[in-house]
Amino acid sequence: MSERPVIAVDAMGGDFGPAVVVPGAVAASRIHDLHILLVGDTPKLEAELARLDLTGVHFDIVQADDVVHMNEKPSDVLRRKKNASIQVACRHVREGAADAVVSAGHSGATVACGMFIMGRLAGVERPALAALLPTEKEPVVILDAGANVDCRPYHLFQFGLMGDAFARDLLGYAAPRVSLLSIGEEEGKGNSQVKEAYDLLKMAQNLNFVGNAEGRDIFAGDLDVVVCDGFVGNVVVKMSEGLASSLIRMLKRVFTSGFLPALGGILARGAFKRFACTIDYAEYGGAPLLGLQSLGIVCHGRSNALAITNAVKMAGVFVRKGTNRRLAETISANEELTRFSRAI
Repeated sequence: MSERPVIAVDAMGGDFGPAVVVPGAVAASRIHDLHILLVGDTPKLEAELARLDLTGVHFDIVQADDVVHMNEKPSDVLRRKKNASIQVACRHVREGAADAVVSAGHSGATVACGMFIMGRLAGVERPALAALLPTEKEPVVILDAGANVDCRPYHLFQFGLMGDAFARDLLGYAAPRVSLLSIGEEEGKGNSQVKEAYDLLKMAQNLNFVGNAEGRDIFAGDLDVVVCDGFVGNVVVKMSEGLASSLIRMLKRVFTSGFLPALGGILARGAFKRFACTIDYAEYGGAPLLGLQSLGIVCHGRSNALAITNAVKMAGVFVRKGTNRRLAETISANEELTRFSRAI
């Protein structure tokens, strides 16, 4: 249990850079009693800090001379940009100066730096991005959400184990219902990858595996973890974001199409705001990259200050609850099954 977790924040990442990241991180430090390492260009960070009330805020500035641009390849960033803010942040975690890293910058570069600088947990073949999506009841975890587009069955098996540990600690689910995304609910449905992963998940120790799920099941709220490869998961997450935005725009058009609809819109304004809040990705902060030696959280490039605050908060909860230790224990308990699955 860490009394005050230290979170390294890539302050130069995201579409809005320090103007959004710094106030979001500062708010997280004050509200959730966290120590923040703001990594980036010192004069720019100091200029943003000068605009804020820093009472009760614990922070340090860590100089980073370079930034990662969205058109750069992750492999090039690793080789050529040793002083980029995301690299510097990950090195601080590796060296023990921070407990976790948060970035709204280039997601590919964040994943690559997490894997090759911070390193993977023992026994983890591939780290996975765990995205949180709203449902009719409680949030559901989708993983992998884009870190691995080509996966073997045993990768999906490990994603299920990691999603279970995450849902227990971060969402408070006592026995998370873990499902496998497929084209039918019945056992035996899906491609060879899904069929083999199904058999592995069914044999896993201490896993509440409830079988296959179809895309229409995700938002009903009767599942806690949905496992898929990163190609499918990224499509699911992006489509969900697009649908949510379209629903908001369609509702606005309906409520402005005449006098009576406008009156109804005024009466329903409170419910409309609650709905908009429920589907706002900022409420969830970011997608944790699970399976690393320490936690990395990948935020949306368009993240606002609230999203950064919630992402840093999530990192603090992860560290305080020792979720990585539980993740390692879960992987270790199923090591023999993982070894068997690699061989087939």
